[in-house]
Amino acid sequence: IRGFASDNNAGVHPEIMRAMSEVNRGHTIGYGNDEYTLAALEKMKGIFGVHSDIYFVFIGTAANVLGLDALTKPYHSIICAETSHIHEDECGAPERWTGCKLLSVETEDGKLTPENINKHLYGFDFEHHSQPRVVSITQSTEMGTLYSLDEIRHLSEFAHSKGLLLHMDGARISNAAAALDTGFRELTTDAGVDVLSFGGTKNGLMYGEAVVFFNTAFSEEFKYIRKQGMQLASKMRFIAAQFHRFLDEDIWRKNAQHANRMAQLLEQGVKTIPGIEITQKVQSNAVFARVPKHVIPLLQEEYFFYIWNENVGEVRWMCSYDTTEEDVDSFVNILKNTIKSTS
Repeated sequence: IRGFASDNNAGVHPEIMRAMSEVNRGHTIGYGNDEYTLAALEKMKGIFGVHSDIYFVFIGTAANVLGLDALTKPYHSIICAETSHIHEDECGAPERWTGCKLLSVETEDGKLTPENINKHLYGFDFEHHSQPRVVSITQSTEMGTLYSLDEIRHLSEFAHSKGLLLHMDGARISNAAAALDTGFRELTTDAGVDVLSFGGTKNGLMYGEAVVFFNTAFSEEFKYIRKQGMQLASKMRFIAAQFHRFLDEDIWRKNAQHANRMAQLLEQGVKTIPGIEITQKVQSNAVFARVPKHVIPLLQEEYFFYIWNENVGEVRWMCSYDTTEEDVDSFVNILKNTIKSTS
């Protein structure tokens, strides 16, 4: 049974698997000097801008950590939401690898604003204080919410006016772009983002992410950072082929639109059930809800999902590119019947 724990749990999209199979023939030059990688990079530059600088890595944590490493020195600090992946789910890797201090911001919806990061903007040029250097945002956020184009532009302008850089964790940027009916360039290049962690694994890829520099002053030595960070793939064609097909025929958008639509369908189904409270706006492919605590373990016997806040009975349900209406209907019915039988 397909669950609602994470879009990471979904399989590989058939077109992506086919793309990997198609390049699995003969020999090619390793470490990214092959025709498939060069073609993928050219396609991505056509999307993000010819002046962008793009590097493939294996996983999202590496994309975040190494991208941030390129922007910082160990005496810098990185401002992020308290719920951000770099703060909550990367086992301290950003701090260990970069040497930087993470300065977290409590938010209600996972979104940073000039107002809520302002408390960390002090101590500039004071040698006893870590120096604020980067604002890191996630699009879509870990709470399933979205930054509008104007919000990203406003935040980047504010950060740059303070001498800071803007990093974007784009693990689910496809879901954001699909929901906002826009392209990747509008969300990043044109909005003033300095470096992007461009994710595909959560939207149908087998593995592989990309670090995309728009401020290329910070990518001049990234090839060494990537190698030292153990993320230089010898058979890079298998990452590149996935991205090339992912970006063809808007496969990324179709996948993301479907996942988003399933989340909206799930919201509609559960919000009318007595005892269920939706806690965040459903803007991408995530549904956050409070559920009676005694119901959660019973429901997890049928469908695996994560508890977000055990104290208040808040859970997270994620939809994927392969979630079906039947999956949603079945889950809603089981939830409804479980609550009814235990009330």
